[in-house]
This record gives sequence, C-alpha cells and structure tokens, in this order.
Amino acid sequence: MQGHPIEGLMKTAMESIKDMVDVNTILGDPVETPDGSVIIPVSRVSFGFAAGGSEFAGQQKMDKNSNEPEQADLPFGGGSGAGITLNPVAFLVVNKEQTRLLPVESNVLVDRLLEAAPQLLDKVQNIVEKPKTKKVEEVVVTQ
Repeated sequence: MQGHPIEGLMKTAMESIKDMVDVNTILGDPVETPDGSVIIPVSRVSFGFAAGGSEFAGQQKMDKNSNEPEQADLPFGGGSGAGITLNPVAFLVVNKEQTRLLPVESNVLVDRLLEAAPQLLDKVQNIVEKPKTKKVEEVVVTQ
C-alpha cells in the first residue's frame, strides 16, 4: 500500500530541518587571534515548521461488475514551510590566563558583577580573617 502524499511532504521537510540543525549552528567556528586567544561565537537558534494539505473530492468511477463506486485516489494539494532565526548572544574568549563570556546584550553590568563576585568574596573573607590586634588598656578605678 502506498503512503499518503502528506507523508512524503512531511518526510522531506523534516529531513531538511535535520540537515540544518547542527551544533555548529549554535557554537560558531573558533577564531584564533594573534595573541593566542581563541574567540568562539555563541548564538540562539529558533526553528519553525508548518505543513498542511487537503484532498479534493473528484468524480468516482463506477465498477462495471457491480453497482458500487470504485475506490479511487483523490487529488491532493499541500505545502510546507520552515524558517530559522539566528541571534548572536555572546562570544566565548579563551586564553592562557582565563576564560570569559562576553555577552552581546546591553545588561553587561549584571554579568560583570556576577563574574567579579568570587574575587570580591575572597577579599572580604581575607579582611575578616585577619587577626584582631586591639590594644587592651588597663583601667584603674579609684574610689
């Protein structure tokens, strides 16, 4: 039994989307700078897909040996479409000293604070842990 025409339409569309979806779509090709750093672009990818179709009523043939209509393939019309949106999100910068994520969006201040938080906590901890050297004075009370 031959499959319905919509099956072929869906199969073709899904195979095309499968070919487009790849990890290299999200993480771009790394670029090496003259100082030895490697920059990797990071993107947000969104895919959309739609397909549909309809069978149209046609003329039915009568079977010559009986009075019942013959099973006939109905004409089919259909279509499909897909779309992709690719938005750059950040750049991952890797060098010998550190790895940094540089966001493209404008809320960089929050990201910088989160990035600096561990160093700030270390400094506060070092200040609190220093031995307290207060001079104790002897007070003489006379009556």
